[in-house]
Amino acid sequence: MDWDDIKLFLALLRGGNVRSAAARLGVSHSTVARRIDALESQLRVRLFERLPSGYVLTPTGEDMLKTAERVEDELGGLERRIVGQDSRLEGPIRVSMIDAFATHLLMPDLASFAVLYPDIELQIPVSYETVDLDRREADVAVRFSKSPPDHLIGRRLSGCAMAPYAAHDYLADRDVDDPAGGVWIGFTSQGRYRDWVKQSAFPKFPVRGEFVSLLTQVAACKSGMGLAMLPRFIGDVETDLVRVGASTIDPRLDVWILTHRDVRSSARIRAFSSFLGDAIIAKRNLLEGM
Repeated sequence: MDWDDIKLFLALLRGGNVRSAAARLGVSHSTVARRIDALESQLRVRLFERLPSGYVLTPTGEDMLKTAERVEDELGGLERRIVGQDSRLEGPIRVSMIDAFATHLLMPDLASFAVLYPDIELQIPVSYETVDLDRREADVAVRFSKSPPDHLIGRRLSGCAMAPYAAHDYLADRDVDDPAGGVWIGFTSQGRYRDWVKQSAFPKFPVRGEFVSLLTQVAACKSGMGLAMLPRFIGDVETDLVRVGASTIDPRLDVWILTHRDVRSSARIRAFSSFLGDAIIAKRNLLEGM
């Protein structure tokens, strides 16, 4: 079997549908569907049941899963060890970070690194999903985390202060005690957001919508769609926004830079992690809202 077919099989399993698998692999959804059909034809078995809710493994697919994950672990471990032994300051580095970090905070530093190390190719696939460093979905991750996994190597760089913001005139004629008076712009996951809402100056405003990207939330907030809980390093410099109603809690997040222990000896990854970590630490006052 082709290793690409195994990666496709695992991506479809983990994504649950063709579109999600296509996004993971960077191909079109029609390519995923066609290649899965071809794989099943080649093996003369049915690996997935096509249900309205998505793709679900058949018993044969369950059997294949055990071997596929074992092969993935073995090849992933080999690849990490090879990268970790690389002493050259050249080659690609895949870096995971949220879009706002790249656009509003670190782009000048990334540009400086590219000048210092012209033979190192930075790849920054912006994502709000937690990448799997074990599977080499990234070499380095800049991540919000209170307690990163023990087997990853990294350091806490800074806190990140958050605050509620609104467009200048958004609250002008609104009753903060009226649930119909306004709304909070929601993240995809509402769990942690509800605590901020309850303990804010606007606890009765409901959360509406799913805006995964911080940049999308900023644009929605500037357009008067609602209140948004934003990092202060973004909200405080947006002239169309104003910080509103101090929260009774301080929803700070911890910023970490992380990599897998198998690749920490790679010269290019070590150089990049050190450079970017120092750049973020130099911005600590900005990040922590001081």
